Amino acid sequence: MKSIFRSLCCFGLLLCLASFTSAADMTWTGRISDSMCGGSHAKMQSAHPSAKLTAHDCTNACVKGGAKYVFISKGKTYNIANQDDADLQVHAGHTVLLTGSMKGDTITVTTIVMPAKKAS
Repeated sequence: MKSIFRSLCCFGLLLCLASFTSAADMTWTGRISDSMCGGSHAKMQSAHPSAKLTAHDCTNACVKGGAKYVFISKGKTYNIANQDDADLQVHAGHTVLLTGSMKGDTITVTTIVMPAKKAS
């Protein structure tokens, strides 16, 4: 009976470890935007030419208006699960290195940092 219990415990432990490895964090390069504007803020800027909004300001304004933060990398738009991450507002409109785990087309963000500038 003890050997069966040990075997089941070992099997359960292996399953747990396997689930952690499949949800490992990855890092992508891309831009934080919003679900309303997507990859281009041109529509918003042409609608409000006197506002002179930067991509940062436009993204945050759209989110305040009900849009969601999204991540755009290599022409593909990904949803962001944890919309309350404070770094999203800070880095809105910026090209960043985003680290997190992906499930389908949704990323749960772990960290967001600006890429290092290349020395000239």
